Amino acid sequence: MSFATTDLSDAHPEAQVCDPEFGDFGGRLAFHGPIKTLKVFEDNALVRATLETSGEGRVLVVDGGGSLRCALVGGQLAVLGVKNGWSGIVVNGCVRDSEELAAEDIGIKALALHPRKSEKGLHSAHADKLVRFAGVTFKPGAWLYADADGIVVSGQAIHE
Repeated sequence: MSFATTDLSDAHPEAQVCDPEFGDFGGRLAFHGPIKTLKVFEDNALVRATLETSGEGRVLVVDGGGSLRCALVGGQLAVLGVKNGWSGIVVNGCVRDSEELAAEDIGIKALALHPRKSEKGLHSAHADKLVRFAGVTFKPGAWLYADADGIVVSGQAIHE
């Protein structure tokens, strides 16, 4: 079985498919792995703390509430993600440092670019909760597959 989202979607019509809202910003276009979720708003302190831990091939799904007012991931966090073994990051929000992100071997999908950094200590943040955006419910431990064609989410691994 291919890891291509088109093939996975065809073979598993029960899998969820994200609405086409995301651009590709990382140096790796295709990535997959078990999901780790965060719920934050315009404050990336928990994003950094999470990327400082061992990713073990997981995909960090960050629900930033769709805010387009600041970036939640930038070049330094992409470096941390690569160093600590994260497969990819999906951000329901913005990223920055586009040239630095593109140079790192990690998948990064986000809504847009924004030069402003987030402000620390503004809002509470939560880890390992169900998050919903782009027409999909992301559950910690479910599997996410992403490539240039989109994002597919399944309750269990659907590749061979």
